[in-house]
Amino acid sequence: MIAWWHRRTLRDRLSLLVSGAVAVAVLVVAAVAFAAVFEIQHRQLQSQLTTDAQAIAAQPDQWRAGTAQLPDTGPKFGPPDGKGPPWHRPRDLGTRWQIIGADGAAVSDSASLPITAGVKQVLAGRRSSAQETVMLDGDRYQMLTLPATGGGVVQVAINQDPAGRTLGQLGLLLAAGSALGIAGAALLGRAVARAGLVPVSRLAEAVEDVAVTMDLTRPVPVHGVDEIARLGRSVNTMLGAIDASRRAQRTLVEDASHELRTPLTSIRTNIELLLAVERRPELAHRLPPEERARLLADLEAQVGELATLTTELVELAREETTREEPEPVDLADIVAAAVERVRIRAPGLTFAVELAPVTVHGRPGELERMVVNVLDNAAKWSPAGGTVDVVLESGGRLTVRDRGPGIDEADRPFVFDRFYRAVAARGMPGSGLGLAIVAQTAAHHGGTVSVAPNDPQGTVMTIRLPVLS
Repeated sequence: MIAWWHRRTLRDRLSLLVSGAVAVAVLVVAAVAFAAVFEIQHRQLQSQLTTDAQAIAAQPDQWRAGTAQLPDTGPKFGPPDGKGPPWHRPRDLGTRWQIIGADGAAVSDSASLPITAGVKQVLAGRRSSAQETVMLDGDRYQMLTLPATGGGVVQVAINQDPAGRTLGQLGLLLAAGSALGIAGAALLGRAVARAGLVPVSRLAEAVEDVAVTMDLTRPVPVHGVDEIARLGRSVNTMLGAIDASRRAQRTLVEDASHELRTPLTSIRTNIELLLAVERRPELAHRLPPEERARLLADLEAQVGELATLTTELVELAREETTREEPEPVDLADIVAAAVERVRIRAPGLTFAVELAPVTVHGRPGELERMVVNVLDNAAKWSPAGGTVDVVLESGGRLTVRDRGPGIDEADRPFVFDRFYRAVAARGMPGSGLGLAIVAQTAAHHGGTVSVAPNDPQGTVMTIRLPVLS
């Protein structure tokens, strides 16, 4: 059943839900109406039966003489001026009575009623009343037996078949009305589902068109302020984010291609020169040993730069979901490990470290890579024998100060852009991706990074990360 339901379209589900809700409501109303009419008829019959029996039992002698009549509990009809004898509802129709003497013989009756065991018990005084269902002339009667004044008992019976036929007719009418109501509900439910899902169909067509054309710049039409409009706006927001991501990837590929072209061209030129000398020994005198060694060293350096650039490209293009799961980490331990790595690469520098215990939620590998990049940048620009100050405060603020030439004010807004290299840095090793990785990692961990001049000389890099309480 569940699998069948899930295979239905949203329109079919909505139609079935609307039809089912209306059908349940119609059936409940019909059942309540039938039960109410049944209860009303039952109460009326019981009231009439009791009233008639008590009236006869109170004056049995007058009933024997034929001078009494049944009390009128129904509406009266007569001349509008109120004159003349009132016309009473014909209470005798469907009502039968019988008076039985103390000896058990019928002494007066309107119709012969059976003397049952219950009647005998009331006659003997063992019961105060007896109510039974009996069959008379093929009809079903409700019979009530009460003690009569002066002795004996009174039997009164009322035909139940007219009320039963009325209930049967009412049941047929209610069943027919319910069937028509359910059929109308099914048609109405389908019409409501079709009309209500028109905006959804339009939204689906627009999204499918975007999927076919791959045109992320054309937004999905949005009308109104309902939930469908909200969904449309969410789709437009998602399309904008996808378009921005695609543009960023295209820019990254273009910039990476440009950056890779220079070292690859240089490597190819040097290799071709070395191969030409190897293939034509007579040209060996044109490449002295010291020049050959210089070329090989240059090739080694360029291959190293190419490997570094490739690694940084991979780091920069990595999505937020990596193999490493975020976890609570001690940022002081990460900074200390990063300082030890950079200290080995820059033995001529002094690192003044002040670390306060700080716990953050993040990926240890990415955080260490971020700190290493900042320290590498400070080490690259620090003078020989200089000092790099590394301070980690308890509020999650990491500050790295160097005493190099500093960054020009015009270059500061762009130092975290991909492949951006200041004029003064273009003659030094580097890819222009290190600080971009720092900014991306800080953003992924909910933090920020900023750059400012150091007093009196150098640069201050500040990283702020949210701290676990």
